[in-house]
Amino acid sequence: MRYVKVRTAPADGQAFHPLGQALVEESSVERGNITWVEMLDDGTAILIGKAWGDESRYREILRESPYVLDFNVTSGEDQWYSYTHFEPTDTTQEMLATKYESGLVMEMPIIVNPDGSMEVTLVGPEETFQQEFEESGSDGYKFEIIETGPYHPDLNDLYVSLTGRQREVLDTALELGYYETPREATHEDIAQVVDISPSTVGEHLQKIEACVFGQLGD
Repeated sequence: MRYVKVRTAPADGQAFHPLGQALVEESSVERGNITWVEMLDDGTAILIGKAWGDESRYREILRESPYVLDFNVTSGEDQWYSYTHFEPTDTTQEMLATKYESGLVMEMPIIVNPDGSMEVTLVGPEETFQQEFEESGSDGYKFEIIETGPYHPDLNDLYVSLTGRQREVLDTALELGYYETPREATHEDIAQVVDISPSTVGEHLQKIEACVFGQLGD
């Protein structure tokens, strides 16, 4: 198994998404890494990211964006993490499709550069990389390979550190809207899908959340 780290940017020189471009242009806000991004079945997406600077201005940008369906910001001493439910553009969807259609794994976090470009690490079999990069080519974005080599998994990685059952519970919770505001699902709803008791669902979610916020605090 190998990894390839690429720097990617939209071909038009803008950020991947108008929301990202608005944050690039806002001098009082600096974006950090993206620690989680996921496409949902309804075509929308969720993202957890880090930022610092003027938090009130950051909230204002998210509140005013026509692409943002919902958001939540967890404040820290000099930085914050935000959960954003948003409508992706065609370019954003095309980039995220790599995570689902190529047979490659997109490792988190995604590094966000000040100019809006991103550094993404992809993991998979060598033959899959050869096919993917031979067939790649998009009018929406361009990329350059930064480094590549044999992949040695980091067991502290957020998703890797979850058990298979915890991943199933988390995926179901996201699908059912457990983390939406207002909450659209209960422990009982999740339990019915994954066939365990509601109390066990609660225990899994507590461990997942402890793992997530423990990683975010590193």
